[in-house]
Amino acid sequence: MSTAAVTPVSTAALTGIFVRLKLSLLRNGLRQSSGRTAAFVASLVMTLLLAAGQLIGLVVLRGNAHAESVVVLLTAVLALGWAVMPLFFPSGDETLDPTRLVMLPLRPHPLVVALLGSSLVGIGPLFSLCLVVGSAFALAHGAFALVVAVVAVPLTLLVCVALARAVAAGNIRLLTSRKGRDLAVLSGLVIAIGFQVVNFAAQRIGAAGGVGALDPVAEIVQWVPPASAIGAVGAASEGSYGVALAQLALSAGALYALLWSWQRSLTKLMTAPDGSTLAAATEPSRKESVSGLQRLLPEGRTGTVMHRSLRYVWRDPKTKAAWVTSLAIGLIVPLFNALQGTGSIYLACFAAWMLGIQMYNQFGQDTSAFWMVALTISSTQDAYDELRARALALLVIMLPYMALVSTATAAVLGEWQGLPEVMGLSFALLGAMLATGALASARFPYSIPQDSAYKNVAPGQGGLAWISIFGGMISAVLMCAPLIALTIWLHASDFESAPWLMLPVGTAYGALVAWAGVRLAAPQTARRLPEILTAVSKG
Repeated sequence: MSTAAVTPVSTAALTGIFVRLKLSLLRNGLRQSSGRTAAFVASLVMTLLLAAGQLIGLVVLRGNAHAESVVVLLTAVLALGWAVMPLFFPSGDETLDPTRLVMLPLRPHPLVVALLGSSLVGIGPLFSLCLVVGSAFALAHGAFALVVAVVAVPLTLLVCVALARAVAAGNIRLLTSRKGRDLAVLSGLVIAIGFQVVNFAAQRIGAAGGVGALDPVAEIVQWVPPASAIGAVGAASEGSYGVALAQLALSAGALYALLWSWQRSLTKLMTAPDGSTLAAATEPSRKESVSGLQRLLPEGRTGTVMHRSLRYVWRDPKTKAAWVTSLAIGLIVPLFNALQGTGSIYLACFAAWMLGIQMYNQFGQDTSAFWMVALTISSTQDAYDELRARALALLVIMLPYMALVSTATAAVLGEWQGLPEVMGLSFALLGAMLATGALASARFPYSIPQDSAYKNVAPGQGGLAWISIFGGMISAVLMCAPLIALTIWLHASDFESAPWLMLPVGTAYGALVAWAGVRLAAPQTARRLPEILTAVSKG
């Protein structure tokens, strides 16, 4: 019996196949729905407009004394974006998962070249190319600098793409797991925090006297690939030919190291077994950690419900994303304003406002599984115990966190005398948020879709969500009006012990209001179990 000889496919031919595969995936994806096609066209148009704008801006920057600092740092930020893109958007490109090619008779080296070539097709590479070309044009002066720019532009783009691929291949087991989906859900938070950091940095640069404040940082970053390739263009324009060649060599070395790391990861992925099949070996330790958590909680229904709520915070992607967002923004707003010199210690109360939102729509996070909770509620007392335990689970995280935010804000501003007063007001506001959240959970429940990472309200229930959250937040502030009036009166009366008096008064007021809200919400919850189950099961 004879066997036909298998002719190996050349690297160039394989690259062409993968490029056509990438285009086919893109074309077939757009055929799925008109909405997806419209979104792609809109994103393409916006990207082209943004790319054209930044290209014009970089051309205008040519000849500026600080042009090199700006373009070098822009290139570094671009590379950082390529590095984190696979971590937060693992499903944005179907070709990022190399395990789909395991059954094909492909060797790692030609596969790396083919995947690298296909990675250059897309909106992201087009935008990056415009930025890199504009950066090189802003610095290139002279024939030698032009030659260096011709080498630096593709080298920079290849380093960025290889960086993204190496990160994706090295973390593909994570990205295809539940934790990877958690990262995708948290991508919006990273973008929000990034905007805050950019805003803070821009204000700092303005206060320091303009773009010239970036020069010391750029002096260091220009030796970090791939920014070193763009820095080589500036060095060549200044006549530092040795420095330019050294910077180009750094980027070339980085490209080689990334390709070697990527190839090694591909070899491991295609030859090593999936470690997830060994999950049973870690089961005893997991059970041990769960039992350890349960030992710290009260016995009976209260401890069981608290444990379930805390597990939601740790394991459910939507709940985790909401918590991390509230924790991050609740800390960023008071601290960043304090660091900018425009903040107030009373902004620490914003953390209570953000965290109190977690009490709203408590039953929505159960989705259709709420029927199991409903079976355990047969009286108003059962409903009260359920809501109280959920509020206590939130307080386990909220109370120490709010104390931390208040202390950190007071430390940055140096207003230690106002710390007790702010903590008292924060605890009072938190109690009011818990009260209104319990009532809103009973009166305005809504479903949270689980099949979408970016939709937090089921279609047709947006109005319920707005009424629940914003109506409750305004009501919580109004409920704290007596305490705010008391604070103003004590300060107007020059009462020296006002800060220390407001701590116990605010804490007691918050506890009383929270207890009253949960007590009022309990009978409504017990009466409306069918309506709540219907509302939270629509997602």
